[in-house]
Amino acid sequence: MDLAVARTSDLAPGRSSAAGFALHRQAVRDDVETGWTDRDTIHDVLAALKQEAPTRLMLFDLTAIDERQRTRRDDQPASDFTLVYHLMQFDDRREIRIKVALQMASLTSPSIVDLWPNANWYEREIWDLFGIKFDGHPDLRRILTPPTWTTHPLRKDHYARATEMGPYDLTEDKEIAEQEALRFDPEAWGMKRRSENSDFMFLNLGPNHPSVHGVFRIILQLEGEEIVEAVPDIGFHHRGAEKMGERQSWHSYIPYTDRIDYLGGVMNNFPYVMAVEKLGGITVPPRAEMIRVMLAELFRLASHLVFYGTMSQDVGQLSPVFYMFTDRERVLEIIEAICGFRMHPAWFRIGGVAGDLPKGWDGLIRTFLDYLPKRLDEYDKLVMRNRIFKARTKGVGAYSLDEAIEWGITGPGLRACGLDWDYRRRAPYSCYDQLEFDIPTATQGDCYDRIVVHIEEMRQSLRIIRQCLDQMPGGAVMADHKLATPPPRPKTMHDIETLITHFLNVSWGPVIPAGEARACVEATKGLNSYYLVSDGGTTSYRTRIRTPSFAHLQMIPLISRGAFVADLIAIIGSIDFVMADVDR
Repeated sequence: MDLAVARTSDLAPGRSSAAGFALHRQAVRDDVETGWTDRDTIHDVLAALKQEAPTRLMLFDLTAIDERQRTRRDDQPASDFTLVYHLMQFDDRREIRIKVALQMASLTSPSIVDLWPNANWYEREIWDLFGIKFDGHPDLRRILTPPTWTTHPLRKDHYARATEMGPYDLTEDKEIAEQEALRFDPEAWGMKRRSENSDFMFLNLGPNHPSVHGVFRIILQLEGEEIVEAVPDIGFHHRGAEKMGERQSWHSYIPYTDRIDYLGGVMNNFPYVMAVEKLGGITVPPRAEMIRVMLAELFRLASHLVFYGTMSQDVGQLSPVFYMFTDRERVLEIIEAICGFRMHPAWFRIGGVAGDLPKGWDGLIRTFLDYLPKRLDEYDKLVMRNRIFKARTKGVGAYSLDEAIEWGITGPGLRACGLDWDYRRRAPYSCYDQLEFDIPTATQGDCYDRIVVHIEEMRQSLRIIRQCLDQMPGGAVMADHKLATPPPRPKTMHDIETLITHFLNVSWGPVIPAGEARACVEATKGLNSYYLVSDGGTTSYRTRIRTPSFAHLQMIPLISRGAFVADLIAIIGSIDFVMADVDR
């Protein structure tokens, strides 16, 4: 195989590469520079890239691909399984993808937890779902499936539907074994005595507790009320969303994306359909682009109002959550008037949106744009200026900008540390480059500042929506492309070939050209990315969903040690996550 060879300096321009590792370049359909190395050098390659990067370098994502059934891998090294490291360079917005080929006979690779601490959960996820081991990992155990699980669900030889397996049978012995596996063992969770004279109490916070915002468990090691250690336990909400992406057609998977960040609605459709459009070479009409942005910002408002209300409730204020949920209802009523559904409209389509705006849409939105700013001013007085609220949130759960990048924090949590970095501005997608808005930032990186950024983002969303309202272009709302729009009905009766094409496109969905592409959006809680691999069929070969919440929960131990249990409640609330976004 004749592959082009590049050095690490080619992937990090402006710096000379001291290491000089050879990387095989791969052509992809997105704008991410992609190169291959082997497992013996991957740790050194990543260390060199991090050291030589002119600006801060984040491990944005780490995942794997089971290549064993893939048929179209032109100019790629032979591989049974492929590790995919996605790096994001801040300030100058550069992205790098490094791949490692692994063979079935030896599914191991060096851990990179010593380079980026957020690699911990990503490597555990790959071990859990693919069975790839990471040498040197501090705690390589299952993370999304139960401890008694025996298979690796994202392998291609694992079933994708319940109908492919026999009926579930829970015997008494099996029930006892399952319960025993859930028994808490402090040492197995990495907890140990700080001193011989210390007495500890272990506390289960969750998985069913109103303050953990979903089915989420944190094991606390306490000395008095002080938190000595906090170990998150996730996976209770895991539904195999990525596996389902490999069995559904390109179109029929859109409603599944709505259920990831279930407060974000069409914001989940956005990166998925954009990634498919990159694979298919589909250009979305300007009107559809602006409608998408307007709907996405309406859902940002709806999600942030939920965050604002529940955050104030978590630290003891009861009234604000009722006021803010009432305002959220107003947003959902507008969304329902446009899309026909409230929380999960699945309204984006490959190539555009499901329909044009209904009559009277502009009046509904204009009325709301005049209404909400005054309400936000009232909430500032009610919540943000409240002395008790300030005491519960200022200086609590703080982290620095360097820590945020090391742990993969994006969105409001990153901007609360002072970095004015927003994907809508730094890597504009859709029509955001045509709109004016500011990037809210804060300086302390604590609970209070994370809330401040969320609130100002709502004001900026109102500003963006008003521009969409005033500048909405005319024209079509779906691309005139054979992969996006079936032939017009009269033409289907013209010849049998057109009729068959129409039938197949509607029933099986389009055949997307082989290749790889990812798309990323500034979602409600941070950066949400879909990385899709097509093998030239009617379904995705590999669907990877990188969610912000998964990365953010990893940081709980770091910012909780030394705090009190009451502080932890404020920390959890200020992170702004939903468990469906974590577990997928």
